[in-house]
Amino acid sequence: MSEDPTDSKAQFETRVTRVGRDEALSQGLVSIPPYRGSTVLFNTVADLQKASGHRAYGRWGTPTNRALEAALADLEDGANAMLTPSGLSAITIALLASVKPGDHILVTDSVYPPTRSFCETVLKALGVTTTYYPPLIGAGIQDLLQPNTSVVFTESPGSGTFEVQDIPAICAAAHAAGARVLMDNTWGTALNFPALRHGVDLSIHSLTKYVVGHSDALLGVIVARDRDVYRQVRGFHGAMGITVSPDDAFLGLRGLRTLSVRLRQHQEGALAVAQWLREHPLVREVLYPALPGAPGHDLWKRDFKGASGLFGLVLKPASDAAVAAMLDGMRHFGMGFSWGGFESLILHVKPASYRISTPVAEGDVCLRVHVGLEHPQDLIADLDAGLSRLATHAA
Repeated sequence: MSEDPTDSKAQFETRVTRVGRDEALSQGLVSIPPYRGSTVLFNTVADLQKASGHRAYGRWGTPTNRALEAALADLEDGANAMLTPSGLSAITIALLASVKPGDHILVTDSVYPPTRSFCETVLKALGVTTTYYPPLIGAGIQDLLQPNTSVVFTESPGSGTFEVQDIPAICAAAHAAGARVLMDNTWGTALNFPALRHGVDLSIHSLTKYVVGHSDALLGVIVARDRDVYRQVRGFHGAMGITVSPDDAFLGLRGLRTLSVRLRQHQEGALAVAQWLREHPLVREVLYPALPGAPGHDLWKRDFKGASGLFGLVLKPASDAAVAAMLDGMRHFGMGFSWGGFESLILHVKPASYRISTPVAEGDVCLRVHVGLEHPQDLIADLDAGLSRLATHAA
């Protein structure tokens, strides 16, 4: 089989099945196996002195790790990529590598809560100050940039409330001021939002979610647009001793091959469920940018190629006990934090408890819903029964 895994003219669905494959490593097998090892032996002093990276020491990653990094960089048209042990570690390493004491950073108010916690604890202790900006600020972010602003951190759609940010406008303003743009691109993925093409400098993903896809491995990645930025962040990554199990990298490569078909199914199911929910009398609003008429839909349609299965659901006021009655009896929706697998999930979230401002009105109930790969009609029936329990408990 003759193949060019770096053929940028091929469609994503084709590229995702081929990137990162190397016959020299797989020896004809379809998938590169997990190369386990820490120590690399050398026959001569000259060979040892010439060695670098994974050819010198397992901590720098095995051929399995390098294959996944190469695949993810190729899919985002990046200079290169760095694996980390989790999505949060990818965020924290990217931030730490991009700031110094005395710096100021801008972070979207709709950011993933653990990212916010990191800014308020570790970065604050290091002398880095954080300003949280309204996620819909767009080009207006130029008014918040300070002479010492080194980073603008974005996440689109926003965590829990799913605001779609104008990433190209934010990147243009940040770069004009000399700031680096980081983005948590886990929801969009390399398939649905090519962040680096929109101007983002470091595209960050929790591979734990859609790339692994089976809820059985923790993994993150930082993809750099520019080679000089990659080298600087990679140097910091290495100095911190960050390592990733080749077994987890193998699971990431395995999941990557079916990413496009799974995301298509997630979106199809999520749209069916979201459309049904929109018509329910207990529902105030569905926060799913791919849904026509939903908040952020026009910007999503302009910049995104597709959607995932994760969205927000705002219910009319109900007590915590009524919400618990709804959730405790779900049959097909589990309650869990890490979405992106084949299973459907639902959680009661309270963005007002950690946000400066939120589109969820006081008293309303906000649920985070992940539509997995189950049949949408089974999920709709489960939600219908759950909402009936909520109504009965509230009566």
